[in-house]
Amino acid sequence: MATNEAAILHNYLLLPARLPTIISLQEFTSLFPKSQQSSPQIRSLYRDLQQQRNVVVDGVSQNIDAQVRQGKALRREVIKARREAELEEQDDEIEIERRLFGSTSNTLQPKQHTLQTILLEMDDAVADMEREIQNMEQEETTLLESIKLAVGNMSDLRYGRFSNPKLKDEVLDGLKRMQDVCERKT
Repeated sequence: MATNEAAILHNYLLLPARLPTIISLQEFTSLFPKSQQSSPQIRSLYRDLQQQRNVVVDGVSQNIDAQVRQGKALRREVIKARREAELEEQDDEIEIERRLFGSTSNTLQPKQHTLQTILLEMDDAVADMEREIQNMEQEETTLLESIKLAVGNMSDLRYGRFSNPKLKDEVLDGLKRMQDVCERKT
């Protein structure tokens, strides 16, 4: 996806999507009955709705960024496939001409990068790698937190500290019922 396409999507999907752009707090308050309009809960409700809306808008923004990255990767793949196809399509005659007469303007020449194009490609590759590293670090943090939580829960289980004090009795009752069912079946 070209940069201008990303800018268009950002301008038309994200900028007008924020809640204050759609409805102001005053307009939102006026939708309630007169007796409730001075309630602080309306402001709280508006802020909650605004936060939910921001989460959705952030998701759309991430999707746009992902599509931009996917478009760049797809362009790279197409260029790579074209280069491979050019190499495969070269005739034997062209190869013979090259060997006999050297490289001429009639033979296919692979496109050379200029300093500007190679710098742009390298910047894109660096940005892609930085995003991947950032995603991996976020995933690592999430996994570490879930492991710490699981270890903490196991520690509580080992030492008999339960968040539900009746859990021990409930488990024993459940095991007793299961044992009774099993004895009836045999």
